[in-house]
Amino acid sequence: MTIVPNAPIWDVPLYFAYKRISANNELKETFHSHQGIEILLIHQGRGTMIVNHTPYEIKPGMLCVFQPYQLHHLQLDYAGGCAFERSIATFEPTMFEAFFEQWPALHAFYKHMYLGKLSSPCIYGLEEASLLDPVFQSMNDRLPALSKTDQFEEISLFLVALFRALKTVWQKQTEQPMPRPPRQTHQAENILKWIETHYTEPFRLDVMAKELHLSPYHVSHLFKDAIGISISAYISARRAHQAAWLLATTHKPITLVAEEVGITNSSYFCKMFKAQMGATPHQYRKRLVKHEGPKRD
Repeated sequence: MTIVPNAPIWDVPLYFAYKRISANNELKETFHSHQGIEILLIHQGRGTMIVNHTPYEIKPGMLCVFQPYQLHHLQLDYAGGCAFERSIATFEPTMFEAFFEQWPALHAFYKHMYLGKLSSPCIYGLEEASLLDPVFQSMNDRLPALSKTDQFEEISLFLVALFRALKTVWQKQTEQPMPRPPRQTHQAENILKWIETHYTEPFRLDVMAKELHLSPYHVSHLFKDAIGISISAYISARRAHQAAWLLATTHKPITLVAEEVGITNSSYFCKMFKAQMGATPHQYRKRLVKHEGPKRD
């Protein structure tokens, strides 16, 4: 499993990739969360994605919007020579909000996509020649020739065009019902919902199994088969990403952050956090304060 560090985004205004391909079990399992918003357009690939304790089938023509600090887990299936091809745009939305203010309807949609409660983070059925692909392709063609002085303006123009296209397809596609998950994945969804309610408490498999009316053996194997990792590994990642959000958005002491995500041993918390996020809690917060600083108590 790969843990993608939640590195500060302010040094790089836009993380961008067009039709990036992974194959041969590269990035077979990943946990992500970002300080910014991520727009992910999938051109080819298959597997399972977990967002907001809900599983989604990974399919070509799938578009996902991940809000700031939203944990998402991908389990990719490379059987039969299948590859994972996607286009990505990740950025800090507040850096570019001023460019949307002259278009009230587009500005409202932009704010909703990174601040509002989305009915679903994913939509399906986008054709290769949809409105979004040409926007990504155009940016990909321009990027190599951009000077540093033109970069911010060009990124801003790209994002305005991207969200204008996104607004059209999102409002049309979200009116359609989501495909129902397979039975095994549906059962794993119940486990994920339980974790989301209880991850800040000491974890006991026997308690979880009893409340879900399953045996400990069955609940462990069902989750691993459907999600691709163990329950304990998922809980560790969930705690680390929640801790990252608290470190970034509050002034709370690190010991209190640890307690709020269910860990009373500060030494263990720092070790776990570094393993998941690539930096100690202190290093992580120091990077953020250098740019913006925490936002509230």
